[in-house]
Amino acid sequence: MGARPSRRRLPVDPPVALDVLPPELLVQVLSHVPPRALVTRCRPVCRAWRDVVDGPTVWLLQLARDRSAEGRAFYALAQRCPPSDDDEEELPLCALARYCLRAPLGRNLIFNSCGEQGFRGWEVEHGGNGWAVEKNLTLVPGAPSQTCFVTSFEWCFKRQLVDLVMEGVWQELLDSAQIEICVADWWGARENCGCIYRLRVRLLDMYENEVVKFSASPNPVLQWTERSCRQVSHVFTNFGKGIRYVSFEQYGRDMRSWVGHYGALVTHSSVRIRIRPS
Repeated sequence: MGARPSRRRLPVDPPVALDVLPPELLVQVLSHVPPRALVTRCRPVCRAWRDVVDGPTVWLLQLARDRSAEGRAFYALAQRCPPSDDDEEELPLCALARYCLRAPLGRNLIFNSCGEQGFRGWEVEHGGNGWAVEKNLTLVPGAPSQTCFVTSFEWCFKRQLVDLVMEGVWQELLDSAQIEICVADWWGARENCGCIYRLRVRLLDMYENEVVKFSASPNPVLQWTERSCRQVSHVFTNFGKGIRYVSFEQYGRDMRSWVGHYGALVTHSSVRIRIRPS
């Protein structure tokens, strides 16, 4: 019988330790790590890795890999309007790291937009019987939860302040005139009771001084007319320099002064940023 062929194992090359890689190769390797793991797992390893994560190059490489039309446009914009280092003491991580972690482009920056978490994230002033959270009477398209905030028989007010820089948009980008801020809100009424609704959205500077404002005061919904929801929206463009915050403010009440919650229904509020179409 023939002899069985020998199975000699080929020599295995010893693994290459990442700490001996030249800095430019280390940046290339780490740029393939997901953003959250880069910050939570790689940054604490050693000083060299921390310096890579705290620098802009590894994050620019991550941005460059997004080959969608929006990704390419944003990468070009980030190169034209790089962030300064002025906010390093105020905010953790570099601006590009915050952008990659928070991914603010196109995301709704309003927290708890439908009341699915009660009133978390909102500054609330209760008039009459105050605000309540209920299920939607009609389907609101695209809403993350089919719930809404409802006002009562006196003016109710609530507000959310969005810090655009903390959400990942650095100041030079906001000042570039290449960013738009899109705001929208859904509102409606019960069929058996009319209501009044108001929306005010203000763009504020770093000291929370008003720079630009949008207000909407739609006609009141009358009793026994309809109970569908409708949308109010606006796009801020060419809003100048120095914007940092968006103050999203809603007002509502019923028209019959009934005890309970028969006033304006508001839900699916949104603040989104996008690259200005060329």
